Amino acid sequence: MRNFTDCRSADTPDELWLVEHEPVYTLGLAANPQHVLDAHGIPLVQTDRGGEVTYHAPGQAVIYLLMDLRRERRGGRLQVREFVHQIEQAVIDTLAGFGIDGERKPGAPGIYLADGMHADWQGAKIAALGLKVRTNGCTYHGVSLNVGMDLAPFSWINPCGYAGMPVIDMKTLGVAASLTEVQIALAHQLQERLMA
Repeated sequence: MRNFTDCRSADTPDELWLVEHEPVYTLGLAANPQHVLDAHGIPLVQTDRGGEVTYHAPGQAVIYLLMDLRRERRGGRLQVREFVHQIEQAVIDTLAGFGIDGERKPGAPGIYLADGMHADWQGAKIAALGLKVRTNGCTYHGVSLNVGMDLAPFSWINPCGYAGMPVIDMKTLGVAASLTEVQIALAHQLQERLMA
């Protein structure tokens, strides 16, 4: 990602990278290592994205957004706050397509189960967001959506710096979609909102 961003010019097309990681904890620039309670042997990687600690693993749709925010788009150039809003809305719309109501929480980036949705999991985090925006407007890192994964390792950290934050995936909520189906749906939503 960094190499792509380092080498890009004003003419380099924006890209979305769809990936699936092996188990790993990543720490953002603001991460407090004390939020890793017990890594249980899972690798810990310091990154240059924003945010705290999170977990990536098979069964999670991760999309890296390699974009130049200085580009003119439908509606003009994207400011960082609008960029984040559009990413979050793409996740909300993707979840809605699978029958899940997601919502934002003020001051807490990411997407959470909406109030009134699955009482046992109300307010649980289902998607995380961590970005790097360079001074030249080029972005990398991105968004992760929990599809069908082992959630136990989230209990070994304070996800995004919040002790005891519940984390959920689509499978636990009864969605039988494959990872590929969700990746494609999310990528489509991101393209519609950010690359048109």
